[in-house]
Amino acid sequence: MTRNTLKVPGATLYYEVRGSGPVLLMIPGGPTDASVFAGLSDALADRYTTVAYDPRGNSRSVLDGPPEDQRLDVHGDDAHHLLAAVTSEPAYVLGSSGGAQIGLDLAARHPERVRTLVAHEPPAVELLPDAARHRALMREVYDTYRKEGVGPAMRKFEEGIGMGGEDDEVPPPMDPGAEMPEDMARIIANLEFFIAHGARPLSGYVPDVAALRSGSTRVVVGVGEASAGQLAHRTALALAERLGTDPVTFPGDHAGYGSHPAAFAETLHKVLSGG
Repeated sequence: MTRNTLKVPGATLYYEVRGSGPVLLMIPGGPTDASVFAGLSDALADRYTTVAYDPRGNSRSVLDGPPEDQRLDVHGDDAHHLLAAVTSEPAYVLGSSGGAQIGLDLAARHPERVRTLVAHEPPAVELLPDAARHRALMREVYDTYRKEGVGPAMRKFEEGIGMGGEDDEVPPPMDPGAEMPEDMARIIANLEFFIAHGARPLSGYVPDVAALRSGSTRVVVGVGEASAGQLAHRTALALAERLGTDPVTFPGDHAGYGSHPAAFAETLHKVLSGG
C-alpha cells in the first residue's frame, strides 16, 4: 500500500493505493474513512488498483478553513480531482452510504470519469414517500447534538435509521482513548463533524436521476442482504426503481464490505465485470 495526499480547493485529501489493474475508487460514508475498505482492497488487489480516501473533513483529509456544512457538489469535485490524479481512463467507483451519494453526484456531473458506479445503499431520503418524516429526524438529531452532545445525538440517529448492530457502519458513540485501535479512534473523532455538518446534507441530497439515466456511466444500486427494513436499504430500492434497474444484493448489511470483505469482493467483481 502507498499513502498519498492531493491538494484540492479548500482541503487536502488523504488516499491509499493498493494492487494493480483498472482503477477502482472507493468512497466511504458517514464518519468513516479509507481504513474501512482495507479488507476489501486486499481481496481485490490482484484484479484492481484500489484507491480509497478520507472524504474532506474526515480523519486525515484536512480542511483549509473551519468546518462547514458539507456540499455534495464539492465532494463530487473532490472525487473528480482524485480520479484525474491517478488515471487518465474512466474508472470503476464504489460508494457506500453517504459515499454512494458522493458517487452519484460524481457520475451525474463528471460521467466521463466513471465507467461503472456501484452505489451501495445511498441514504437518499428525499426519494421516499415519507421523506418529510426522515427530514424531521435529521433535524431532531442535530437539535439533540446542540442540546445534549454527540452521544445522545448518535443514539437518536442510529435508532431512527434502524441501525446499531455490531456490523453497522456507524460506531457506538464513545470517546477515543489510547487503548482504542487507531482506525476506530479516528472514526470516533469524526462523529461530531458528521452530526454537525454531514448527516443532513448527505441524506438530503437528491440524485439527478435524469442525468444518471442519460449519461455514459453504468449505475448499479447495491443493497445488503441483511439490511432489509433499514432506512438506507429502502432508499436504495427507491433509487433503483427511479433508474429503472434491478438492485444487486451484496453480502452482509449496510457495511458488508467490512464484515464480509471476501464475499463482498466477489460480488463486486462480478458486477464490475458485467456479470
